[in-house]
Amino acid sequence: MELRNGIHREVRTVQQQQQQQRRGCKRARPAENPPKAGVCKVLRPLPLEDNDGEAVRAEDGGGCFSFFKSAKPGHFGVPPAAPRYSLLREVGRGSYGVVYEAVARRSGARVAVKKLRCDAPEKVELALAEFWALASLEKKHENVVQLEECVLERNGMAQKMSHGNKRSKQYLRLVETSLKGERILGYPEEPCYLWFVMEFCEGGDLNQYILSRRPDPKTNRSFMKQLTSAVAFLHKNNIVHRDLKPDNILISQKSGSPVIKVADFGLSKVCAGLGCEAQVGEDQVNKNVNVNKFWLSSACGSDFYMAPEVWEGHYTAKADIFALGIIIWAMIERITFIDAESKRELLGTYVRQGSEIVPVGEALLENPKMVLSIPQKPRSPMSDEIRKLLQDMLAVNPQDRPDAFQLEFRMDQVTCAA
Repeated sequence: MELRNGIHREVRTVQQQQQQQRRGCKRARPAENPPKAGVCKVLRPLPLEDNDGEAVRAEDGGGCFSFFKSAKPGHFGVPPAAPRYSLLREVGRGSYGVVYEAVARRSGARVAVKKLRCDAPEKVELALAEFWALASLEKKHENVVQLEECVLERNGMAQKMSHGNKRSKQYLRLVETSLKGERILGYPEEPCYLWFVMEFCEGGDLNQYILSRRPDPKTNRSFMKQLTSAVAFLHKNNIVHRDLKPDNILISQKSGSPVIKVADFGLSKVCAGLGCEAQVGEDQVNKNVNVNKFWLSSACGSDFYMAPEVWEGHYTAKADIFALGIIIWAMIERITFIDAESKRELLGTYVRQGSEIVPVGEALLENPKMVLSIPQKPRSPMSDEIRKLLQDMLAVNPQDRPDAFQLEFRMDQVTCAA
């Protein structure tokens, strides 16, 4: 059973997404030529538009948005004097939202701003899942993207969101929409948006960073430790990411050396209860949950990184460990494929079946006795210790995989020994 703020991934829209992913998987092809250093192009500034092509409202001569203070709890307030953030350029766009680079007018700090239009249940589910996951973290972690604030906007007015704000009618309306699977009622000219303000990662995603540079064992070891540390932190806080992939791993270079930032929590689960399928309510937090005994039943994620049990729709947090194994394996050996839809070259391992390539998880589901060829390349830089660890992370039986805490300990050992 899922509590009132659960993310109901069993709805038909997500099933359709999974069918599209599987069809796209068969059209994907391996990358034939390894990328050369420096091929990653800088994103150019684009016209500021929202998901539906409508121009973002400009104030004070620039593309920007404003946070409004509520006059009364549960109501939107009066227009402000000046916007708090100015949008500089679009840096990413997906099915459910647009991400901009922005600057805080008062401090001049650069931030990332994600705008999600909440006019359909599946969009509301993704937005609320991300908000609940990031807002539930009482402590910060260096390798998890930091949420500065979340703002709910409707009809040109906006209200800062707080975790479990029962006094906000608009917030409760979003929760109800997510649960009932019904569209938000209202006029087309009064769309509802959620704006997420997060730390800006100037290094791009893991694909861009790794494939635009020469192989560097030191960077690989550092990234492996940071990734396992981030996942252990999330699992300790009862969060199962469910969509770990290079696209959702960002790189910050503010400290001089690259720092991993796990991001995009739209498919995440905040687990609660005693092994039953549930999610943390707005004011219900169980700190004694064993996240590895919490069963999930929604087949979601990105197919090249999905564990065998996810394809079946019955899995635990160990699915994150499998996805991490695919990412680390691909990063070390620079194994890539060409995404069927975006035509981008992405890090990811796979199994060849004739002229097709198949996700490792799907291939293991079809043939549980299959032995993975780790390492895949004859002159691989992979050590025997890393090879054994990857074999355990990618075990077909999730009980044979280490949990996030065991993985963090073992990763420290093998990276220090390298």
